Amino acid sequence: MTGGEVAGILVAVFWAILVSFLAVVLVRLAQTLKATTKLVADVTEQAVPLLADASATVRAAQTQLDRVDAIATDVQEVTSNASALSSTVASTFGGPLVKVAAFGYAVRRAVGRKGEGAPADESAERSRTRVVVGRTVPSARRRNKKG
Repeated sequence: MTGGEVAGILVAVFWAILVSFLAVVLVRLAQTLKATTKLVADVTEQAVPLLADASATVRAAQTQLDRVDAIATDVQEVTSNASALSSTVASTFGGPLVKVAAFGYAVRRAVGRKGEGAPADESAERSRTRVVVGRTVPSARRRNKKG
């Protein structure tokens, strides 16, 4: 055998090893792609119903928010109506109620004085002691000087 034939055999063996190695790599790559395809299919099967549920939940939440917004608007309207009613009642009945209360106080006071009774004479009136802080009652001075 000549040197060229030996070199050809070596190249052929090298190519055979290279092709075998590439075949093993391609088989493993095919298995990996098959597993990846199955994983994507499983994720898709689970994700689609999950997305549908999430979408339904978001729609239900939007419906509830619309209801809450309507309720808040109604509460605001009721509050403004109650404020207007309170102002109307205060302006309509406020003055007369104050007058009625003052009249009632005056009547109670008058009835209370009437119940004490009027003094029988001036001596009964003088017998009552009046205390005025910082002043002397003039009638008391005159009595001391005369009597």
